[in-house]
Amino acid sequence: MAMKLLVFILNDEQYLEEVLEMYVEAGIGGATILDSEGMGQFLTHEVPLFAGFKDFMKGSKPCNKTILSVVHDQETVGELMKLLDDKIGGLKNPGTGIMFTVPVDWAAGLVPEDEEV
Repeated sequence: MAMKLLVFILNDEQYLEEVLEMYVEAGIGGATILDSEGMGQFLTHEVPLFAGFKDFMKGSKPCNKTILSVVHDQETVGELMKLLDDKIGGLKNPGTGIMFTVPVDWAAGLVPEDEEV
C-alpha cells in the first residue's frame, strides 16, 4: 500500500463544500481542514514595508483553506483531479489553489481501507 498525504490549498473558500463532496465521491472518507493564509497576503497586510504591493497581488484571497488527507493510492488522487476539472474547472486557473502529495511511510489511527466510506 503506497499511502500519500494529499495537501490541497483551496484559495476560493466558496468551493469548500463542493470540494469536500468531491473528496467523498473520489473515495476519500476523511480530511482535516485548516484555516490558512498565503505569504503574499500576510506580507502585504501585516508588514508595512510590503503594503504598497497590495495592488500586485491579483487573485489573492484574504484567507484560504488547507485540506489534509491520507489517501491509499495515486488512483484516488487522479479521480479527485478529474472531478475537480469537471466540476470547478480544475487548478489550471490562477488563484484557484494548489494540490500535491507527499509519501507517507507510517501512519496510525487510520480507518482500514476496506472500512472507508
